Amino acid sequence: MGTVWIDSLGFAACEADIAAESLLLADSLAAAAEGDTSAYFDLGVAYSTGSHGAGCDLVEAHKWFNLAAVAGHEDAPACRAEVADEMTAREIAEAQRRARQWLSATLRKAA
Repeated sequence: MGTVWIDSLGFAACEADIAAESLLLADSLAAAAEGDTSAYFDLGVAYSTGSHGAGCDLVEAHKWFNLAAVAGHEDAPACRAEVADEMTAREIAEAQRRARQWLSATLRKAA
């Protein structure tokens, strides 16, 4: 039997589960780098809930929901607003800076 961890909610997780979650996060990041709007949204969900191998990080969640909203994802604006309700103005500004940085970097790669 492999190693078993207990997560913050008290659920057991084995190495295979953790590896699968990390792979899901990596796949979403790769798809986002290709401009996949659904991947932007999925990353926002992962970071806002602390799931799929991502720690709970509202700044990152806002960034990804913002990118999804700009790209036209239907549910992203509402999710971005919900996350923003839990953030300071400084955190929102940082999330927006990170979103601009992501767009700038991905546009540079495409050129």
